[in-house]
Amino acid sequence: MQDVTDWPFWKLIQGYGGADFYVTEYFRVHADSRLEKDILRSVVENPTGRPVVAQMIGNDVPSLVRTAKELQQSSAVAIDLNLGCPAPIVYKKCAGGGLLRDLALVDRILGALREAVTVKLTVKTRIGFDDPAVFEDLLPILNRHEIDLLTVHGRTVKEMYRSEVHYDFIARAVEVMSCPVIANGNVYSAQKASEVLDLTGAAGLMIGRGAIRNPWMFRQIREHLGGESVYLPSGREVLRYVEALYEAVTSDAVAELYRVQKMKKYLNFIGLGIEPTGSFLHAMRRVTTREAMMGLCAQFLDHDEPMALEPYEPELKEQDVLAGSHR
Repeated sequence: MQDVTDWPFWKLIQGYGGADFYVTEYFRVHADSRLEKDILRSVVENPTGRPVVAQMIGNDVPSLVRTAKELQQSSAVAIDLNLGCPAPIVYKKCAGGGLLRDLALVDRILGALREAVTVKLTVKTRIGFDDPAVFEDLLPILNRHEIDLLTVHGRTVKEMYRSEVHYDFIARAVEVMSCPVIANGNVYSAQKASEVLDLTGAAGLMIGRGAIRNPWMFRQIREHLGGESVYLPSGREVLRYVEALYEAVTSDAVAELYRVQKMKKYLNFIGLGIEPTGSFLHAMRRVTTREAMMGLCAQFLDHDEPMALEPYEPELKEQDVLAGSHR
């Protein structure tokens, strides 16, 4: 997730159990683009010890090929093409989810990348731009270019995060594709993870927002699938996570107000699992100092009760709290 699940976040979350592999923020690709150093750090200095997939977003075929060749000189195990980002600033430029309006261009891009990329080639997509009917036309294109892994977010671009996830489309991809398929969308607990795997038959899950809210989720999913008791952190453990997150993702080089503003990107997600009325989120969005922010968190988290950290209203119109953190 852009500007959120970055190198410092990876380093922190790995200590809570961590994912099996990580996908970088997207490298913006155009005729004059160069690899963003902050994102490249996630690949070159990978702090997780787990495989890393380098993600690209763009629509210019020669530039995507150039960037893919550069990235595969790093330690990335795969190059990922983003066909799913629903941010208007992205799709209006015919990138990310916007490419789903031009399957002929998708076909050309994948043909060029498949020829140029010697590591794994992966794709993340939504099920259409504004009409999921296009998904049936997309799947043969993906198969024809022999991609190595497909991740499907079960909504259209226009649905953003508002609708229920259409898991039947992910199941359809599992049925049709010759490569493994990863399910994405609204995985907010270990129980939900198990349900999504059962519904779709997917080979695995991609989790973004849920892992920001609950960094123990990867551990919990493994425990649940293994038939073990699922660990639930106490309020104070969640409070310590928030404190550690602040230290990890903000820099002393910038003013405190900007550090607090960056932290709100994360608290927008975490807050959905803290209390049901929205009062935490309402107050959090108005704090301007670290002291006020941490004091507010302590009001709700300084206790020893176990916390599921599930959103009190699943998704809770999370498009309203993205704060610029799109994928």
